Amino acid sequence: MILDAIISTLKERYASPFEMVSDGIMGMNQRNVNYIGRYNKRNLFPLVDNKLLTKDIAMKHKVNTPSLIGVVSNQQDIKKVVTTLGTHTEFCIKPAHGSGGKGILVIKDRLNDSFIKTSGQAISEHDLQRHLTNILAGLFSLGGKADIALIEELIHFDNVFSGYSYDGVPDTRVIVFQGFPVMCMMRLSTKDSDGKANLHQGAVGVGICVRTGRAVRAVQHNEPIHLHPDTDKNLLELKVPHWLEVLKLASSCYDMSGLGYIGTDIVLDRDKGPMLLELNARPGLAIQICNNAGLLPRLRLIEALTKKHRLTLEERVAFSMQHFGIYKDSL
Repeated sequence: MILDAIISTLKERYASPFEMVSDGIMGMNQRNVNYIGRYNKRNLFPLVDNKLLTKDIAMKHKVNTPSLIGVVSNQQDIKKVVTTLGTHTEFCIKPAHGSGGKGILVIKDRLNDSFIKTSGQAISEHDLQRHLTNILAGLFSLGGKADIALIEELIHFDNVFSGYSYDGVPDTRVIVFQGFPVMCMMRLSTKDSDGKANLHQGAVGVGICVRTGRAVRAVQHNEPIHLHPDTDKNLLELKVPHWLEVLKLASSCYDMSGLGYIGTDIVLDRDKGPMLLELNARPGLAIQICNNAGLLPRLRLIEALTKKHRLTLEERVAFSMQHFGIYKDSL
């Protein structure tokens, strides 16, 4: 009896592989072989795996991205980091080869010889230098390889997102396939995720309608929720402003990078508008859970287009908004 009850509960909670296929859910093997392996040339991976190279190509293509204050690549650079910072009182330090938000240090103010983190904690210049040393040693990088650190101007997220994120900058992930934005979500930090917009660490994922920029579903730890766990903000009322600009920026990353299947992470600065944060050549699959929809039908529709390479960026975005929207109302 107990076993039957457990099996019944599991069936209610988890979809079978056959149900997932019928719903168009893409699995990791399909993603790796049919899309990443097929549409992303290996020689282009360094352009997105190295955040400094990503920033370089973004600036060459006039893609809006946070300004670079400096680069720390050796111990001599670490010793003169205060000189590099100059009069900047707020900034963000990140490893060039980091992933999942690891190694990112956000400073919102300086007080005498101390640096103030977003949590309000004060750290010394020595603490700052030690963090940079850890980055260079590869503590936060993919594969633990030696790394370099980027120091960027701090992003001030748009006030429209107040209450939707806990101690962190919310970002919009857009999956772009052959220049078409196919699925979107917002990642909102929580106390569980330590202010990081990482779903695996407990951040909230909110599926976003491609047509309107409105929330369609919210999840945390893969479970549906309606209110932000720390602020009680109604997540289903979220709507991303400047939505058309966000989609155009995401779509332009295909032309910029040459990668056919990518995740674009975009933030909305209150003064500078949508800005590219980084690119991912191996975007995760949790975006399907956030949207309660599978990627495969959308990807296959684009694969079936015979003249897609002739379409302009604006035409690609318009096609996606027409075919991949949930809501019928207009912007």
